[in-house]
Amino acid sequence: MPRYAFKIEYDGRPFKGWQRQTDLPSVQGTVEAALAKLQSDVPGIAAAGRTDTGVHALGQVVHADLRREWEPFRLAEALNYHLKPAPVAITACAQVTEAFHARFEATWRSYTYRIICRRAPLVHERGFAWGLRGGLDVAAMAEGARHLLGKHDFTTFRATHCQANSPVKTLDEIWVEAVPLSAGQEVRFHLKARSFLHNQVRSIVGSLEHVGSGAWAPDDMRRALEACDRAECGTVAPPEGLYMTGVGYPMDPFTDGWRDR
Repeated sequence: MPRYAFKIEYDGRPFKGWQRQTDLPSVQGTVEAALAKLQSDVPGIAAAGRTDTGVHALGQVVHADLRREWEPFRLAEALNYHLKPAPVAITACAQVTEAFHARFEATWRSYTYRIICRRAPLVHERGFAWGLRGGLDVAAMAEGARHLLGKHDFTTFRATHCQANSPVKTLDEIWVEAVPLSAGQEVRFHLKARSFLHNQVRSIVGSLEHVGSGAWAPDDMRRALEACDRAECGTVAPPEGLYMTGVGYPMDPFTDGWRDR
């Protein structure tokens, strides 16, 4: 059976997360329903990572095995047709070898978290960013974030119901970006690692918000990390500001496939 890789973009608001759930809307279930319009017995699709309720994606990667061969452009077009009106889109498609696995072959995953600081409530960005009325000290947050780089026990920033075998992860990149707005400021947090613990990104961002607001000093991020105690974590940032932005592989499966330009 030919195997295909897909890059997927979605608005997480209508879904109870990525993973298929009985009688609840999920992104996986929506994509599988669209595939079933093309082939009734498609096996379940495998994704690079799961996202929680309300979390968005710009670069989720999945693979699926189909009975017949498709030209990647036509396959993406057919799936996008059957995905309507759900806020899910295939932005790249490629035929890959049987050795490719969207989850197990991934060498890194990247996420971006958005905070918009302004006194007025969010309108157009509501559901797509965390809105805060007060400003944030970006330099202080960047200083605090540096304590998290590298290999650490991230128990403090791990959900209590996380199913990972170990809390030890290596955070390859974390940086904070300020984007001026006509009213207020947007702050973006960019993180990259081979894999993440459940709620790790949102826990880190929520704790860094404490630094940015002045409730914590930058060195408190080191203190919280070294405590290895979930009780030392700051507020967990809400899901609507989080985006899965990309997944890396030893060889880019979409280099010779179809990509929306």
